[in-house]
Amino acid sequence: MVQERAARVKLIVLDVDGVMTDGRIVVSSSGEETKFFNVQDGVGINLAHEAGLKVAILSARQSKVTELRAAELNIKDVVLCNGPKLEHFLALAGRLGISPEEAACVGDDIHDLGMLSRCGLAAVPPNAVDEVKAVAHYVTAAPGGHGAVREVVELILRAQGKYEAVLARFRP
Repeated sequence: MVQERAARVKLIVLDVDGVMTDGRIVVSSSGEETKFFNVQDGVGINLAHEAGLKVAILSARQSKVTELRAAELNIKDVVLCNGPKLEHFLALAGRLGISPEEAACVGDDIHDLGMLSRCGLAAVPPNAVDEVKAVAHYVTAAPGGHGAVREVVELILRAQGKYEAVLARFRP
């Protein structure tokens, strides 16, 4: 069932804090924010792009650091909102011409419940809260900020038969 859901994915929507990061936010005394992103997750996002999948960020926090990381990863669709994300997810999918069932969403906390309940493939890291795990189709082995995004991308690419073709570009 997870494989069938993953095979239909055209869009991957990522939460940031707790998914692309381990959830820690460091704020210096001068007000500068720092987050820790995983390089392998970044490579996974690049593999998704390479395979023709759309990748978007949907975060419930305004963050310059998130905007910088999105730009670095060539993620054009970045929605930084407050509160529940369902409305924003549906608007994003509609704007991109993709049905909610053709989207994979990766989230870890209650702000993500709506989008995870409506998307075709709901994935969560093991550090997600119980209410979010309850609606998930897939719980990653890797925690947020430690390869969870890469794991979801590989799951999708393998289900679509695209993984080996994308990897071939990197093999001698």
